[in-house]
Amino acid sequence: MPPSQLKRLKASLREQGIIGPQQSKKQKKNNAQNGVTKEKRVHRTVALNGIREQFNPFEFKALSRKPKFEVTTEHAAKSVIRRPGFQKSQEEEMRRQAYLEEQQRRHKVGGIVDKRFGENDPSMTPEEKMLERFTREKQLRHKRSTFDLEDEDTPGELTHMGQSLSLDGPTLVDDFDEEDLELSGADDHPSDEERQARKRRRSELEDEEDEDDDDDGGDRPERKKSKQEVMKELIAKSKLHKYERQAAKDDDEDLREQLDKEMPNIHELLRGIAPKRPTVPPADIPGMNPDRAALLNRTDKVKFDKEYDLRLRQMAQDKRSKPTEKSKTEEQVAEETARKLQVLEAKRLRRMQGAPESSDEEKEKDAEPDDEDEEDDFGLGDGIKIRPTMAELGVEDEDDFLIDDDLVASGSDAESVDDFDNEKENDLDDGEEDEFVKGLLTEEEAKRPEFLTGANAPIQEVEEPASNGINGDLAYRFNCPQSHDELLEITKGVNILDLPTVVQRIRALYHPKLSGENKGKLMKFSVSLVDHISYLANQEHGPPFVVLESIIRHIHSLAKTFPVEIANSFRRHLKGLDTSRALSPTPGDLVLLTAVGTIFPTSDHFHQVVTPAILTMGRYLGLKIPHILSDFATGAYLCTLCLQYQKLSKRYVPEVVNFIENALCALAPTKLAKLPGHFPYHGPKSSLRIESAPTSARQLRFYDCVAQDLSEEEGELLKAAIVETNLRLLDSAAETWKAKEAFTEVFVPALEIMRHLSSKKCRSKFAESTQKLLTKVSQKLTLLLSQARLARRPLELHHHRPLAIKTSIPKFEESFNPDRHYDPDKTRTEAAKLKKEHKREKKGAIRELRKDAKILATQSLREKKERDAAYEKKYKRLVAEIQGEEGREAKAYEREKDWRKKGKK
Repeated sequence: MPPSQLKRLKASLREQGIIGPQQSKKQKKNNAQNGVTKEKRVHRTVALNGIREQFNPFEFKALSRKPKFEVTTEHAAKSVIRRPGFQKSQEEEMRRQAYLEEQQRRHKVGGIVDKRFGENDPSMTPEEKMLERFTREKQLRHKRSTFDLEDEDTPGELTHMGQSLSLDGPTLVDDFDEEDLELSGADDHPSDEERQARKRRRSELEDEEDEDDDDDGGDRPERKKSKQEVMKELIAKSKLHKYERQAAKDDDEDLREQLDKEMPNIHELLRGIAPKRPTVPPADIPGMNPDRAALLNRTDKVKFDKEYDLRLRQMAQDKRSKPTEKSKTEEQVAEETARKLQVLEAKRLRRMQGAPESSDEEKEKDAEPDDEDEEDDFGLGDGIKIRPTMAELGVEDEDDFLIDDDLVASGSDAESVDDFDNEKENDLDDGEEDEFVKGLLTEEEAKRPEFLTGANAPIQEVEEPASNGINGDLAYRFNCPQSHDELLEITKGVNILDLPTVVQRIRALYHPKLSGENKGKLMKFSVSLVDHISYLANQEHGPPFVVLESIIRHIHSLAKTFPVEIANSFRRHLKGLDTSRALSPTPGDLVLLTAVGTIFPTSDHFHQVVTPAILTMGRYLGLKIPHILSDFATGAYLCTLCLQYQKLSKRYVPEVVNFIENALCALAPTKLAKLPGHFPYHGPKSSLRIESAPTSARQLRFYDCVAQDLSEEEGELLKAAIVETNLRLLDSAAETWKAKEAFTEVFVPALEIMRHLSSKKCRSKFAESTQKLLTKVSQKLTLLLSQARLARRPLELHHHRPLAIKTSIPKFEESFNPDRHYDPDKTRTEAAKLKKEHKREKKGAIRELRKDAKILATQSLREKKERDAAYEKKYKRLVAEIQGEEGREAKAYEREKDWRKKGKK
């Protein structure tokens, strides 16, 4: 059995003499004096390192494999042995030193690095440091070389093929003596400042050369010039030649510029134009305009007078400037509109009472001061003139209160307010201009067209406005109704066609910018308008749709200011419709549903007003069983509204298609043998089928939704109109939902119904226009369904023979290595290499960071322990001092106490 590791260690230590019998004091003293102790200490360190390396099997590590290529050399190949432990300790020491340097530089900016020789060497004396620095400085300044051209003490002379290379030889010629050398680069086009600077330097250089020639004029013997002097002379000559060439070029440039300045005179002479005489400069008169001084210095008095008269006449015919009307704010426009309506209403009332106006009032107004005229002027300018239409002005909102022709009085009303102001202003302007130009123009000149401007300009005629309302007696001022009853009271005697004008004038008189209370009044007025459109549509003689559309536009405009109140009003009406008459809506309900689609956004996924409206219409279309023609007309109207609602969002409403198919089946001339699809069919109690072809055709009207007593002919016309309307609705629905995935399932039943209507039994009972529309819609549905089937082709198996699996002869690698990748794709191979390299680098970076973190944690812990130890030592010292002082004071107290006791005895 081999000896244990401990026995082997003891034996090695004993063999090296590290452990053994102890020496006596005398031997130790002798060894210390003879220096044997130092030698033993060195030997002991070397022996311990050897033993440590011998007993650590992981300290040395040989290469895992031999070199790839064995090379025979004269030197024997040394076996490479690695020492991972030593390398690791070195790395840790380097990291520790880096950490210490970083801690020393922490919170410090800048610094001076001392690189002086011997500064950080404590073994050198100050004299040695100074000597070392002096030696290094001399070595840097003087570098001796055999080919040093600056050294004059060179032993020999440089030659080439037996000829000297010195510059003193007769065969060498200065390259700068050539006269055809030209400048190149940026010096070919110097600026004027550079030219002047070069001229100055050239003159200074010539002066210096003259002085040198004077100094060298003595009878001193010539000496041999050194190489440095020769090179200086060459450089000076080259500069001189360069300056001479530049001087010649500058002279040429100056001459060229002078010729360019005289070129216009040469052109004039060639064209035969006499040269102009030089003008005599005018005498400068202090405090006078230069133009006037030039005129006074002229000798031609007649020409001066003619020019003066011409300028004076030009001043006379120029129109005098007037202050332009500044752009007004919304408040000012609303206030002027309201005041205008008040003035017109007052005049209308005076005219109805028979009070005199025109001449007497005009005289009184003429006598009033100018300040009152400015107060009465409402900023309407020259009255109501011809202007572009609302569409041309871009006014599509009822908030833009432009003064329409039906908003102001006609004839005397409009002219009495506006024309009076215009005439007064024109009279004043004409009077002032007449006084200014009086005597300047003769009668003949005044009639000439070039002088018919300004005060002499002809006055353009203005077209008179239209009549005030239908009957011409519509009031201009109304109270703002706060409820529907008040609105009915106000509009009791007003023609239905004048209702939009009344609403517009009320909004103008009670604009929110005029008063703080007007906003609340308009809010209640807008709610009453919502009730009023429903009320108007429910009347026996319904109003024209133009009036309802205009009122809806006003509600749309007011909804921008009062959205919550108007929305709540519509919701209140929809709630009443849903609870009391969900399957029998009135015309007023249909108008409200139409207004909802116009006022509110119908493309929202959920809306407080639009969503309940769509649900209400869907309830009617899905649950209503039509029994009379008005029910089918109401359903067609609601289908139209639903399609308009979904114009942008294109959400599918199944009740629309079901109702259209149900209506076509119910009104078809003959009954279908089998109903296509699975839509719910509701047949009426009594037959409503088309019996005969109508003699004429008409469109479906809004008031067909109301039950009426119709004759047989009128009934047939209405049936044909309902069928034609449903065909158009089916066309629109197909266009709206053609991108849906279920388009085929939805419209295949409709196509079957269309084919039934196109059969011989049914087609003969339709009008010609209905037959054309039926053919057009059938063709469109057929095309859309074919496109939908192609876009949504179902899955199916292959119809060809199954292909055999491709077999190939396997490729064998003679020297296959499982660690190697045999990928034929080079791109994939390169990507795999990059990924592998990235992974390896990432691991190495993580390893380095962990090592740094470990060193940082170790050093931080060591510093913390040192700080804690220093703190503990300081704390104990302070406690000892305090306890010592307390003990000393306690003993002094005891001695004082004993002394007093003894003194009492």
